[in-house]
Amino acid sequence: MTRSLRLATRGSDLAVKQAATVADALATRRREVKTRTVETRGDQVPDALIHELGKTGAFVRSLDEEVLSGDADLAVHSLKDVPTEGLDDLVIAGVPERAPAGDVLVTPEGDDLADLEPGSTIGTASLRRTAQIKAARPDLEVEPIRGNVDTRIEKLLAPGLQREHGARMEARSEEKGETGETNGDDHAGDRDEDGDRTEDGDDREFEATVEEWFDSLSELERGAMERDVETEYDGLVLAEAGLARSGLLDAVPTARLERGEFVPAAGQGAIAVVAADPDVVEAIRSAVDHSRTRVETSVERTILEELGGGCIAPIGINAIVQGSYVHTTVRVLSRDGTEEVAETRDLDIEHYGQDAQAFGRDLAERGADELIERARERSEEDDGGREEDD
Repeated sequence: MTRSLRLATRGSDLAVKQAATVADALATRRREVKTRTVETRGDQVPDALIHELGKTGAFVRSLDEEVLSGDADLAVHSLKDVPTEGLDDLVIAGVPERAPAGDVLVTPEGDDLADLEPGSTIGTASLRRTAQIKAARPDLEVEPIRGNVDTRIEKLLAPGLQREHGARMEARSEEKGETGETNGDDHAGDRDEDGDRTEDGDDREFEATVEEWFDSLSELERGAMERDVETEYDGLVLAEAGLARSGLLDAVPTARLERGEFVPAAGQGAIAVVAADPDVVEAIRSAVDHSRTRVETSVERTILEELGGGCIAPIGINAIVQGSYVHTTVRVLSRDGTEEVAETRDLDIEHYGQDAQAFGRDLAERGADELIERARERSEEDDGGREEDD
């Protein structure tokens, strides 16, 4: 076994953090792990959705080629980015213990989905999430959003923070008499008994100065202040795992979405470590592979492969090992969320591969294949969507 392993990863903050957990697990006193970042095709066009990037694997293939060419010994991916076929001579050598697999709603105030006003705008880059939101709340608007996790959150927070800053600047100007207005009788009817501006007014009294308020903002909020946002979002739907690994789960208010309704993507929350050399494969497997996560994600990916939906159809698949069976939920929707084929089934853990294949075939025969085919046809003439482990 070599004393040094070369690990390839994307350069995004989330990807680098994921790779670091694998490097730490593999590193020993006798083995050093060197990380190198690689730009993928998906990184080269960050404002495009998946239909503009080509086939599934736009965020994976460049890293895999590093391993296949011998320039790297292993590569680290978000598992749901890894195609279910076409791995060539590579092996998914390790699947570390999965982070929380579900989705969360992120809003400035921590609202639940049911609390959002009709017409509120939700941001997501995922066909699956779009369809699930429309199925749950057809009165909401869903708009695409791209970027790293922190970028998306900054886009969400920017309008509110910028309005707050503007109100504080206006209040300071009025106090100094720079606007030619006074804080007197012009607005007397719009103030409450404490002298503060009411909701119908357009100025308020602030205890902190503008500078004190700005200094109190987090780094994320300060970044949002600099954002020029075209679409104002009332909320985002993101993967809880992406927020957790980015260190942002406690930085913004979130509400967990029920996994039976917002069924995650196959492999969501899990990391895949791929390699080709048998010795490297064995080293990875012994150091990082988590047996329960391996079973759960294998079930999810087997069903996805059987359905053949890839990234062009709204498909949620989630498996949880529970004793002697694997509790598995699948939800295949039309892109507008008005039609679906869904089922929950307990698979025998001793035969989970065969049972997963049978489950996928049964869903296809019940109409899932028709929904997927329609989504495929639509993707050829319209815009598609992808989701990162965001």
